[in-house]
Amino acid sequence: MVKKTQKDDPLASLVVDRVWWVARAPRSYDETMEAWRTSCPRLPVWEEAVDRGYVARRRGEDGRATVEVTPEGRELLALDDPLNDELSANVAVRSGFMK
Repeated sequence: MVKKTQKDDPLASLVVDRVWWVARAPRSYDETMEAWRTSCPRLPVWEEAVDRGYVARRRGEDGRATVEVTPEGRELLALDDPLNDELSANVAVRSGFMK
């Protein structure tokens, strides 16, 4: 469940940006770490995304480590997607952002 709003969380915009990046295409763990190295601060953003359950490391069929967006990460992206107002509103209500 998505719990923090961007105004409450200084890392939120960086976390959302990186979760969107992972969601756009299959990513290897190495590719993810290389791309996230360019964000400042890299590791706190990665750790926050993992700790909040928005992304997860998995083993691909070929045995290589991959990074995927989790169901919680998809909820976060739905909240951040201005083109998906109906879904965003439903997720916001379920997650406690709107009463």
